[in-house]
Amino acid sequence: MKDTKTTELRDKSVPELEALVREEQASLYRARRDLVFRRITDTASLKTRRHNIARIMTLIAEKKRGNA
Repeated sequence: MKDTKTTELRDKSVPELEALVREEQASLYRARRDLVFRRITDTASLKTRRHNIARIMTLIAEKKRGNA
């Protein structure tokens, strides 16, 4: 997910957001694995991925509560 803005994410449905979470979690897993095997040196990308997951999960919770 390249610099997806929160406003763009708000337009998506809950199933689409859940799919994005799964995709981001898989990406985070791969990045962690690559870090262990020293294939990547950019540790900031792990933090960015975690923040993206949190942002999407927050939007899912808001939509399920009916706030958005």
